[in-house]
Amino acid sequence: MLKQGTSYADVYQSLVWDVPEFFNMGVEVCDRHAEADPARIALIYENEGGDISQYSFQVLRHLSNKLANLLDAKGLEPGDRVGILLPQSVETGIAHIAAWKAGMISIPMFTLFGPDALKFRLIDSGARAIITDTENLGKIEAIRDQLPDLKVIFVCGAGEDGDGMTDLWRGLDRAKDTFTPVRTRAEDPSFISYTSGTTGNPKGALHAHRTMLGHLPGVELPHEFFPQPGDLMWTPADWAWIGGLMNSLMASWYHGVPALAHRARKFDPEEALRLMARHQVRNTFMPPTALKLMRQVEDPAGRFGVNLRTVACAGEPMGEELLEWGVDALGVTFNEFYGQTECNLVTSNCGRIMEVKPGSMGRAVPGHQVEILDTDGNILEAEEEGLIAVKSPDPVMFLKYWNNPTATEEKFLGDWLLTGDRGTQDADGYFWFLGREDDVITSAGYRIGPGEIEDCLGRHPAVSLAAAIGIPDPLRTEKIKAFIMLRPGFQASEDLEREIREFVNRRLSPHEKPRIIEFVDGLPMTATGKIKRKELRDAEIAKQLTK
Repeated sequence: MLKQGTSYADVYQSLVWDVPEFFNMGVEVCDRHAEADPARIALIYENEGGDISQYSFQVLRHLSNKLANLLDAKGLEPGDRVGILLPQSVETGIAHIAAWKAGMISIPMFTLFGPDALKFRLIDSGARAIITDTENLGKIEAIRDQLPDLKVIFVCGAGEDGDGMTDLWRGLDRAKDTFTPVRTRAEDPSFISYTSGTTGNPKGALHAHRTMLGHLPGVELPHEFFPQPGDLMWTPADWAWIGGLMNSLMASWYHGVPALAHRARKFDPEEALRLMARHQVRNTFMPPTALKLMRQVEDPAGRFGVNLRTVACAGEPMGEELLEWGVDALGVTFNEFYGQTECNLVTSNCGRIMEVKPGSMGRAVPGHQVEILDTDGNILEAEEEGLIAVKSPDPVMFLKYWNNPTATEEKFLGDWLLTGDRGTQDADGYFWFLGREDDVITSAGYRIGPGEIEDCLGRHPAVSLAAAIGIPDPLRTEKIKAFIMLRPGFQASEDLEREIREFVNRRLSPHEKPRIIEFVDGLPMTATGKIKRKELRDAEIAKQLTK
């Protein structure tokens, strides 16, 4: 935990990592608090109908113990992978805790993923079990015969057992509520978080139990020495993403702070304000896109009674106008931070102890060494543009890419993890994001690899070749545009575009769907046959400038 201080330098120098040999995330975020204060509230859940439930750490302990026993009874063993395809809910929380206490590896998966995205992740990870609900069960049933490793399916609300499926709550009712957690080492794997790339399929970033400790300074700093009395955390980010799971939920539970669970199907700024006022949320993690939508609401604090203490944001650059609005309208300094799935929360602002420079990602979070490197691995001087990199070893750093040693090796330059982003560091130590080294698209807080989009488009019988890029958008930072070359015999038309969109809509997540489609006769290619996405982007930007 960070020591409070009056200056950034004091706080940075005060942190010394103390990672024990043995550490289990499930025990630390749940059982530890259940023993010390059984009645302490861990989770407040509000469903879409407005019904509210509360769960203490003791209840979470008993439920996760029951689920760990169920996993064991189904023949799963330490090291086995467990997919979790659920929205923000108590079942999601206990599923991760149970997997970790049983020494298994959880795999958070976004409920808006289509069957293709789920199939790749479940096959690649070799998941032996999945925990889902009736709303998402159909997607699993559609690909079940292609998942040879999947042996166990738990379904929330199935009503009865059968056909290899177990109703989760019926099973929990029958299970024992005592369980002896596996004595995991801090270096043992705990979860796989899949991250999009520029080519091909996503890569599974395998994280150790120690990553919980590695996340803490990067949560405590932007939330201004979190926790403080009365803190309560909520994020609209899905818990399938590392930002929702680790930045918000698990960091709160590690500190014994209650978290609010509620995720609407579509972000509505007024509903988000009402929700935060209703539950007196004090801390939130939001992408700048959500804050920009909220900025359109008149007098948010006065009309709704929102009383936030901290707002942390990441995923897209935040401009001066948004920062000023936060102070004026909500009385809060938005603290922008930076990280990625493989190495999260490594730079941050903190208005309490440092000047917040609009557009900056802040300074290095205590405990992490972040530098700007050249391509040979040399640390550059202030204001020189280069690669944003993090020195290893580092507790928050991933172990490896699952089943992908080549990608793991390419992620490092000597002792430095390369984020894939370019930036600069100014004379005061603040980092500034300049762009991606690769072609990953940043849209509404999501990092989206063009590979999955292009692969999906290429499966349509009319598509010969496709390229996906991000083009500037004032609300989302970037929106997705797809360029499509057609096969002989097909002609560009509104009907064909509509057909391709429907094809994509059935297979991709909403945030991955192209908002613009353009049929083209050819695409710029390298000598080795790779699409020159940068050339396409540059041309689109030039078009916008001439409008």
